Amino acid sequence: MNGPVKKPKEFYTEQEAAAALEISLARLHLLLDQNVFNDGGSHPENIEFTSSDLLLLRFWNRNLPKQKVVTMPKRPR
Repeated sequence: MNGPVKKPKEFYTEQEAAAALEISLARLHLLLDQNVFNDGGSHPENIEFTSSDLLLLRFWNRNLPKQKVVTMPKRPR
């Protein structure tokens, strides 16, 4: 018989979210920059994530290629 199921936390800090996703804080910020804060605005100082947010971040992480260099903006044609 299995032990008790661990309930997800209500909110996760950036550090906890990165640890739960097994990614670096820099990678988490990259995911947020490309998928959430992509209108040129800055990040809020204290971001908290729900378990649903972590699910979406995990999806984005799997679909965003691993980058070794910073992507340059596209040139206008």
